[in-house]
Amino acid sequence: MLVDNGVRNDSRVQKSARSAAEAGWDVILFGISNTREIQTWNIGDAEVRLVPKPSPLSHRRQEMKGLRYRSPLAYRSSDVASFRRQQVKAWRADLRFRAAAAKADGPGKPSAGGSAARLVVPKAAAKATSKWVGLRSRATRRAKRKRTKFDTPLDKAIIKFWQVSKGERAWRKLLPYLWDYELAFAKHIDELEPDLIHAHDFRMLGVGARAAVRLRATGRPVKLVWDAHEFVPGLHSHHERWIPGHVAWEKEHAVFSDAVITVSPSLAELLVKGHKLKETPYVVLNAPVMQPAPDEVADVEPTPDLRELCGIDEDTPLLAYCGGINPVRGVETMIEGLVKMPDVHVALVSLPPSGKPFPATAKIIELIEELGVGDRVHVLPFVPHWQVPEFLSTADAAVSPLHHLANHELALSNKFFEYSQARLPLVVSDIRTMAEMVERTGQGEVFKAQDVDDYVRAVKAVLANPDRYRKAYEDPELLAKWTWEAQAVVLDEIYSRLLPGTEAPAAPKDRSRPAPTAEPEGSGHESTV
Repeated sequence: MLVDNGVRNDSRVQKSARSAAEAGWDVILFGISNTREIQTWNIGDAEVRLVPKPSPLSHRRQEMKGLRYRSPLAYRSSDVASFRRQQVKAWRADLRFRAAAAKADGPGKPSAGGSAARLVVPKAAAKATSKWVGLRSRATRRAKRKRTKFDTPLDKAIIKFWQVSKGERAWRKLLPYLWDYELAFAKHIDELEPDLIHAHDFRMLGVGARAAVRLRATGRPVKLVWDAHEFVPGLHSHHERWIPGHVAWEKEHAVFSDAVITVSPSLAELLVKGHKLKETPYVVLNAPVMQPAPDEVADVEPTPDLRELCGIDEDTPLLAYCGGINPVRGVETMIEGLVKMPDVHVALVSLPPSGKPFPATAKIIELIEELGVGDRVHVLPFVPHWQVPEFLSTADAAVSPLHHLANHELALSNKFFEYSQARLPLVVSDIRTMAEMVERTGQGEVFKAQDVDDYVRAVKAVLANPDRYRKAYEDPELLAKWTWEAQAVVLDEIYSRLLPGTEAPAAPKDRSRPAPTAEPEGSGHESTV
């Protein structure tokens, strides 16, 4: 398995590796080390190897050419601008010292000081130079921003040129940093000689595809599974080259996949259209683990009491939110809604294990203080992923206030399944896939994203009659398929179907549903993933 992160904070990847190993596969999971050394540990019977990834190609060539071609007044680099600003500050500081020394009594006056008349010209020169350096520094910052964003007409024309002239190979010019992943992982994969490569998400698709092609050229019939976590065109774009470059990378390498996995039927449809896939991707939902392994729960504290941590009794209305905080997740809507619901409390389970809040959390704290609702908002640390449903279960309802973004529209998030396994009434924004599911099952209310008044309406409706929404969970099949244990069966089925020497059940017609729970024959696999 391949992933472009440090594994520890990626629950889907951890669950995939552990489940595959439990099913009998020999699993080696490669991730990225944050040091210069290889790091290893185990997730159940799966071995994790984090390898160093130097990133010299992350410095785009435009950033090494200098900035003057974008602005005649700009310095050739930000470092030069910083040096000149500091140099002028030092000059003016020295002139202030000399002026003070001329007035002061005591030792050193004759050599350190100077008459006021002698300092008039140097002071004027220093002041003029300071203004000139400031002007050029501002020009440098503007030029750097333009260079970083690649959003000038010239930049856009260059992007279009490479897209037209190179097609799927355009990433080589637009995002050469992708080679850094290839060069970091290639030798480790080649030495392992796996039978199957499971590439998590778009960056590792290319790394896995290129490794598979190399191994196939030696006569080894390695299989490639692409696990598409995201819809790349719908991701946040860091600059104008980011989306077209990654789309080209994905398109060039998707054709080498023997099977594709994704997180929702909606995304599966888009992948078929976007890459002309011959088979509809399997769907493996981001569902929670309901039966953690003994080594997962060893030395872990029992599930804490949510209401006790909030300091409230069972009669106090409590809304739960679990997950990271950033501007597009809509937590502001929940906080603003408290002004119109004076008896309601909110639990934000959003503090990472490091204890360092997400950057956007500071803005949420400011909003909480500004609105005067700090006594009713409780920011709490994350708990282990298998504890989340039990931890949240004492709340009165759970909220998913996501904004409208392409990727938000396509999938059911981790928190949706965690909230559901907690058997909580849901209050969700009208992003397409989640809203459709909630309306179909009747497990909650839908509100217009970023509309505080409509959010308050939905919360009040749920709190007024929670049993109405909890009835949805009385359907035993609903929650049974929303577990990782059910999804792991699909994963094992894919591996068994692809690798020779194993007999697997036929691919399910509706791959958005869990595969049968029967153990496939040949489960004592010896092939390496």
